[in-house]
Amino acid sequence: MQLNPTEHLEPIGGGYSVIVSPEHTFSTDTILLAHYAMPKPNERCAEFGTGCGMISLLWCSRGATRAVYALDIQPQACSQARRGAELNGFSQMQVLEYDLRRILTEKAKDLPFPANLDLVACNPPYKPVGTGIQNPQDSKADARHETGCTFEQIAQAAARLLRWGGRFVCCLRPQRLAEVCGILSAAGLEPKRLRLVQHRLQKAPSLFLLEARRGGKPGLAVEAVLLLEDEQGNCSLEMKKIYGEYGEGHK
Repeated sequence: MQLNPTEHLEPIGGGYSVIVSPEHTFSTDTILLAHYAMPKPNERCAEFGTGCGMISLLWCSRGATRAVYALDIQPQACSQARRGAELNGFSQMQVLEYDLRRILTEKAKDLPFPANLDLVACNPPYKPVGTGIQNPQDSKADARHETGCTFEQIAQAAARLLRWGGRFVCCLRPQRLAEVCGILSAAGLEPKRLRLVQHRLQKAPSLFLLEARRGGKPGLAVEAVLLLEDEQGNCSLEMKKIYGEYGEGHK
């Protein structure tokens, strides 16, 4: 398999790798979301905005999914994710160049994936359009601002694909927590499980991980805060466990 000049392989543990580039890479948030949304055995899943495919690849590398549909609107991202799946021999991972807004308008029989999934995960753009400084590079602007679609459209698309009781999992900045919970409830996805993430005890949370269920009853379980670092500024024991084999390859 040939890599493009700006691409390189990044080990993810277990002898597997992801193809990254300056335009499409991953962060700690990606690994946290992959872990928080880890599928149960034999579940069928989708990842919205897969980028380099890191979340879907981690799911497959840990043998936790029967089928995963990795969606992205950007051709380069799909190329990286598709070649990553082929490189690792993950035949259960199907990468689709697809605008998820089409899920809201197309008939179920015309969708290129089943409409009764167990799980949908998304690491959505953190900022609505009109807030913050927008990156002039299209790929990074789409990743950071809601230029391609809004969170409301993401929630509605997930609700349409999920079976009754299916799960939608996302991560976003704490400033948007109230907004996101309202949007999910309106789409028929009831927030059920929340975990805040912060670097250390003295710092305010910088991220939240949230699971919602299609048709779920009201009632949100707030879990213990996830600390990324211990008091000495080293990686916390829980983070070491989350990194798992990926962390072992980056000592």
